[in-house]
Amino acid sequence: MAAVPSPSSPGGAEPSPPPPLQYSLLLRHLVGEERRPRAWDPAALGGIPSPPKSEEQKMVERVMESCAFKAALACVGGFVLGGAFGVFTAGIDTNVGFDPKDPYRTPTAKEVLKDMGQRGISYAKNFAIVGAMFSCTECVVESYRGKSDWKNSVISGCITGGAIGFRAGLKAGVIGCGGFAAFSAAIDYYLR
Repeated sequence: MAAVPSPSSPGGAEPSPPPPLQYSLLLRHLVGEERRPRAWDPAALGGIPSPPKSEEQKMVERVMESCAFKAALACVGGFVLGGAFGVFTAGIDTNVGFDPKDPYRTPTAKEVLKDMGQRGISYAKNFAIVGAMFSCTECVVESYRGKSDWKNSVISGCITGGAIGFRAGLKAGVIGCGGFAAFSAAIDYYLR
């Protein structure tokens, strides 16, 4: 067995110390400016592979996520739902087609249908306005906060309810704010 010369021996070569670990180089490659983004491939993880999105698909997604599209969709949905609700309530109302001058007269089918249509249109317009107001305020609040959570719907519910109730006074505005906020929180809790 050959003797290893000691580092202090005059005739032996000094062994060089091991190079220090350079964590800064490692970090630069893992999280720093030299990090290469990894392409996410669901097929590698056992998922269903999908082709990359085209520019048209990205544009359609941007349009569908815009506040204007969400407001228009809520307006149309509110109009349809309100119209159906108005026709339904008019159908079960016993006073539809009622003439106060002649309480014993039976209304004709034309009068009943006319009243049902008027009530349906009235409800449809109101629901459309409320849907558009809520959707717009929720989108604006979400854009301002930069988060998508339950607080957005509660804040926008309060704003919408307060604006609707404020037409009848301050007390009605506060009650509308609280009622709409509670309803929005309950719906958001149920849906998530």
